[in-house]
Amino acid sequence: MAKFGTYIQEAYDELVHKVTWPSWEELQQTTIIVLVALAITTLIIFGMDFAGENVLKFIYDIIG
Repeated sequence: MAKFGTYIQEAYDELVHKVTWPSWEELQQTTIIVLVALAITTLIIFGMDFAGENVLKFIYDIIG
């Protein structure tokens, strides 16, 4: 149990004294970048799904 307590103390010390936290402006900028990348990725996946669905419908219509 003493090892667990030491681990918690060291983890807290590292988070408080050694980690460099971003400023509020940096956090907002990186959040916007992530949201834009997410939107682009979503649109790409939607486009591939839509195209694949239409190709398969076309093939199934040809086959009968």
